[in-house]
Amino acid sequence: MTDWFALPPLPDGFRQGITLLTYWLLLIWALAIADLFTGRQLWRHLGIRPRRLGGLPGILVAPLLHQDFRHVAANSAPLVILGSLILLQGLEVLGLVTALCWLLSGLGIWILGRRGTVHLGASGVVFGYLGFLLLRGYFDRSLPAMALSIFVGLLYGGALWGLLPLQRGKSWVGHGAGFLAGAWVARDLDAIQTWWMQNSGW
Repeated sequence: MTDWFALPPLPDGFRQGITLLTYWLLLIWALAIADLFTGRQLWRHLGIRPRRLGGLPGILVAPLLHQDFRHVAANSAPLVILGSLILLQGLEVLGLVTALCWLLSGLGIWILGRRGTVHLGASGVVFGYLGFLLLRGYFDRSLPAMALSIFVGLLYGGALWGLLPLQRGKSWVGHGAGFLAGAWVARDLDAIQTWWMQNSGW
């Protein structure tokens, strides 16, 4: 008897990817608790400070830090949900999307952000995930990728308002830089993977 409704097997590394996303989430919450007990000193000193040399290290750590528990909670669900959807394309894809959106959103903030401000949070990565998933279907043109893009559009399309400077205190520059980074990876994923395999030694 043909099993017409059998789900396709999960890609290699899916469970490891879920574990990594879980650890990332736990680390974010642990740092938020630690920041509370240090009088909110972590994010003040380790966030991204636009166009200041002392703010460059923030590019590497800002996605781990948040202003308060409400900020953490706002990023937690989309981080895990969108990250898990990217994982359906493989652990390597999740790693590349995360790394490039992490670095490019932070660099965009450092270059374009308003002086005298401090930027932090995983929102740039979240919008990078969103940009990748929304546009991968267009560039890949495969039925599963297009179906996933439509699903994500229905689920999180309203978040695109975060790309506009409509709300004070939201890093729309980081959102936009992350989204563009995700869109770039969606377009050039094959070339990026080829470059990575040829130059990383992994």
